[in-house]
Amino acid sequence: MRDGVRLGIDVGTVRIGVARSDSSGMLASPVTTVQRTDEDFLSQLVSHISELNAIEVVVGLPLSMSGAHSPSTEDALSVARALAAHTSIEIRMIDERLTTVAALGAVKASGKSQKQSRSYIDQVAAVSILNAALDGERLTGRPPGKPLSDFPA
Repeated sequence: MRDGVRLGIDVGTVRIGVARSDSSGMLASPVTTVQRTDEDFLSQLVSHISELNAIEVVVGLPLSMSGAHSPSTEDALSVARALAAHTSIEIRMIDERLTTVAALGAVKASGKSQKQSRSYIDQVAAVSILNAALDGERLTGRPPGKPLSDFPA
């Protein structure tokens, strides 16, 4: 397992959930929710990368259940490419199917309503994405998912 903080990002049309790992890559925890409607949402993400001295960013890739690309897939890739243009660290894409569903279940189990917890749900989804990446790296010894460069524009 490589040492260093990783950032997990769940891209939504309204909000972007952000999570981080500890420096040993063992534990993911929620950081914040960035409003996608803010003009400076990209600079906010870059700021988190810089402040946490992250070694990589893992962005959730929302594929359809069949594995096909959808408009949400292209949107996540667009945000990842824009982020890559503003940072020198590697951006990796990881399949995020069902992470939001799992996040909704976790929030519901905690007794909070979905309406009360919208921004937190995005953070929990980012934690799920990052945990999947960390688990994958621990299991295989290789960086998780696929590099952004594997997805031509």
